[in-house]
Amino acid sequence: MRLRVEFTTEPFDLDEAPAHAVVAREIVTGAELDAVDVGPFGNTAEGDADRVLSAVDALLRKSLAAGATRVSLQVNVIGDGGRGGAPEGKGDAT
Repeated sequence: MRLRVEFTTEPFDLDEAPAHAVVAREIVTGAELDAVDVGPFGNTAEGDADRVLSAVDALLRKSLAAGATRVSLQVNVIGDGGRGGAPEGKGDAT
């Protein structure tokens, strides 16, 4: 299964990246994920489910420890590695 995670950490600081944002960026860029995109208002990464979920665990634990007061995230299934799963947005909503 492949997953896409989208996340932000708060509080925001537009002048300088806060420690929790730097930690989050380091986690996703070092997690051997695909299509990593980091930015000031949101971040995304895709990859194998085990790697994404491990990165999310580390992201939550370490960014909160580094001062994040809020972490917003969304995880979507984007494929099952070619085993016949529904394309993104085409699956059953139940």
